[in-house]
Amino acid sequence: MFDVLMYLFETYIHADVDAMVEQDELADELTQAGFHKEEILKALAWLERLAELQEAEETPAWARSAPDSFRIYTQKELYKIDAEGRGFLLFLEQIKVLNAETREIVIDRLMELDSPVIELDDLKWVVLMVLFNVPGSESAYHQLEELIFEQPEGAVH
Repeated sequence: MFDVLMYLFETYIHADVDAMVEQDELADELTQAGFHKEEILKALAWLERLAELQEAEETPAWARSAPDSFRIYTQKELYKIDAEGRGFLLFLEQIKVLNAETREIVIDRLMELDSPVIELDDLKWVVLMVLFNVPGSESAYHQLEELIFEQPEGAVH
């Protein structure tokens, strides 16, 4: 499923291609690209849920928290999102790329991936997808994009 999401993000969203494609056309194109129907349906459902979260008039109760609150992860989350991933999410909160609401949306979307454990690179892509889809997060999206893709200049010591 994650490969389908990556393909969609790079092809339609990140490449500035018109994303208004009918779901049936999209499924056909993904099938022609070599993805299995089951994985396509999972990815489209994942994206649909992300859109629902983004379009909701009110923040879901599970995504609301006080600005000075501390996130306690469930056992399932601890298993799926390792210490490096959780540390990265905390870092993104500290530098104001994520807020409590977007952090919770990211965790929700990570937990819906069918991978038993989330790799750090995959987590970064999910954060980009979430920020791209949340209105008002354009600056945070670009900040994360620069953080991820910027190549350091000079020699590394």
